[in-house]
Amino acid sequence: MRRGPHKAKAARRAERSPPLFCGTCKLYFKNRFTCTAACGKLMLLQMRAQPGTGPAHQKYEGGRDMAVKERVLTALLAAQGAPVSGQQLADSLGVSRAAVWKAVKELQKQGHAVHSEAGRGYVLAGAGGEVLCREGVQAFRRSAGETHVLACVDSTNLYAKRLAAGGAGHGTLVAAGMQTAGRGRRGRSFASPEGAGLYLSVIVKTGLPMQDAALATCAAAVAVRRAVKAVCGKELAIKWVNDLFWQGKKCCGILTEAVTDVESGGLDYMVVGIGIDLVRPEGGWGAGLDDIVGALYEPGQPVPRCALAAAVADELLALAGALPQAPFMQEYIAHNFVPGHDVLLMQAGHTTPAHAVRITQAGHLVVRTAEGEREVSFGEVSLRMQQKEEGETV
Repeated sequence: MRRGPHKAKAARRAERSPPLFCGTCKLYFKNRFTCTAACGKLMLLQMRAQPGTGPAHQKYEGGRDMAVKERVLTALLAAQGAPVSGQQLADSLGVSRAAVWKAVKELQKQGHAVHSEAGRGYVLAGAGGEVLCREGVQAFRRSAGETHVLACVDSTNLYAKRLAAGGAGHGTLVAAGMQTAGRGRRGRSFASPEGAGLYLSVIVKTGLPMQDAALATCAAAVAVRRAVKAVCGKELAIKWVNDLFWQGKKCCGILTEAVTDVESGGLDYMVVGIGIDLVRPEGGWGAGLDDIVGALYEPGQPVPRCALAAAVADELLALAGALPQAPFMQEYIAHNFVPGHDVLLMQAGHTTPAHAVRITQAGHLVVRTAEGEREVSFGEVSLRMQQKEEGETV
């Protein structure tokens, strides 16, 4: 069937028109003044034509390429469970219905719960991106930087350091659903079974002097606490210096590794590694960890992995930008449960009973021992809480 002259002319004009960018949904639209596929709000769309971009590969804000699959997932996530028709997606993204159908099939193969409602369109079950993938994380992420998502990796910190050695920039995020060689402080292993947690590392380049590196760990703890509260609706407590607790059990550990510049003696970059326990694995954590390690969700509950990964990265990079002033230390101190408790300081094979007095603005812990008060940093000692009334340690 041939098009009439007016329709053909309009079609040619539409093809020549630059794509329009929705600042709310971070999507490009062809000749639309309403973001119908995602937020549905009437808005002034900014024209940001990208030379050489075809309908299958538009540019995301910041210049990053977005494949059709990623853009479809972004639109469905932004719809927050509301149906979006295939035609709406095709028109808004400037692609064919067949391209949308193919993208949906690819998303389903990845495990995304995308289903079709007759006469209404496609619906993505779960608003937080339950399947950890690059498309999902990037759909929620607002900070600048590359995003790398892996099903399994030896260690996200090791992977991030390899990327940094190859020139990866500030804000690069590495996330994984499983680690085979996860590490904690002092070379301890960090349990990272498949499907149980979210493991991520962020490359941070701030130009900080070495003595201020400890503040990055404090910033990470505050970032995780903020992200979990915003995405999961749960309030975590902080244990000096690098752990977070939920309902009395550890649910998050942080490992910050710094690489120094040989010439200047200052920090070249830091890799901030974060492991969050999301769901108790079948059979438990093993190695006597079930009594001390917890999880944010019960088995079977939807877990917003993509949204949480993006939120942690966004919060961490925002706080890192404030260093070394560290205004977040007030929040870190206010939600830290260590001060006021008896603790055990473990250093060089020796254990010293002490009482935790306060945390300083530099992130150090002031303790009182038999010899008097002194200030310790997390690089000098490890800390174990004492609970005398129960005869247990945490």
